[in-house]
Amino acid sequence: MKIHRIFLGGFAKEEGGLYAVLEQPFVVADAQAELDDIKKFLEFNEFENTRRNDYIHRKLGLILEDMHDENVLVNSETLFFIDSVFYTIRPDLQ
Repeated sequence: MKIHRIFLGGFAKEEGGLYAVLEQPFVVADAQAELDDIKKFLEFNEFENTRRNDYIHRKLGLILEDMHDENVLVNSETLFFIDSVFYTIRPDLQ
């Protein structure tokens, strides 16, 4: 598995909240992501499909939502997850 970096560009304060500003290199897709490939990749990494395109990793306390083919790009047979929605949960609440 290839690891690609996301760079911290700084912080922004807006409407009373502090937000991280992230930069990610531009990714050019060379193939269409397939839902089955996304599911296989996530299940291989111990994520469990909870409904439609949502997943949970109970050991890590992570929830991923909206993991569909329009939010995943493919380049050189590597999946790039973009526009991801994720949450952390306490292990005792799983």
